[in-house]
Amino acid sequence: MSVTREDVLHVAELARLGVDSARADELTKELSAILSHMEVLSHVDTATVPTTSGVGTGGTPLRADVGITPLMSGTLASIAPVMRDGFFIVPRLASHEDSTESGA
Repeated sequence: MSVTREDVLHVAELARLGVDSARADELTKELSAILSHMEVLSHVDTATVPTTSGVGTGGTPLRADVGITPLMSGTLASIAPVMRDGFFIVPRLASHEDSTESGA
């Protein structure tokens, strides 16, 4: 299978890419070369190659979705002294204002 210049220009138009005439000719040659490599690979006999372990029709087995209690040696207040409505209140990065000032 080879790619025509019209194929390249059509795909470029669908992708809304600006492809000039010289570049379209280059892309036609490059894409045709890639497809010819794929054609060679399609003729490789893989009947005697063993299947890759761990890959199959069953997919990847999933682990159990079990929550693990974090290892904390203190309370949230010890690592986040200021909280409001369940959120950590931190100083602004730009001004490093105190979180207890108005507007925080």
